[in-house]
Amino acid sequence: MSFRDHRVRLFEKKLKVMFDRIDLELEEEWGETYPLHPARPASGTYGNPQDEGLFSLGASFSAGYGSDHGRGYVMEVRLATLAQVPHNEVEKIREYVVTRVKEILPELFGDRTLEVVRDGDLFKIVGDLSIS
Repeated sequence: MSFRDHRVRLFEKKLKVMFDRIDLELEEEWGETYPLHPARPASGTYGNPQDEGLFSLGASFSAGYGSDHGRGYVMEVRLATLAQVPHNEVEKIREYVVTRVKEILPELFGDRTLEVVRDGDLFKIVGDLSIS
């Protein structure tokens, strides 16, 4: 049983849809660039892009204490590989994700004003996070 409000769960479900969509795009573009971690299943194996393939995308809520931008969803972009991935390549992938999130947010959350901001070394989705 979950004690979280159903409207929060619906909001986060939309976030997951967005990140799953971007994950598939990343797998198509970069999925064969680096070897998968030995414990990681191939993309498309289990039906949850977050747990398979080279990429793992998502966002976790942050109350925003100590942040210039306040509360929001901190975006996570991870590569499941033991290979050394050059920093500039990681940044290129992160920028791709940020660009796509900015494009997809209005499509999935057209009734809200949301934006992606850089918060230190992280990217965060901020704006109208109300559940009313």
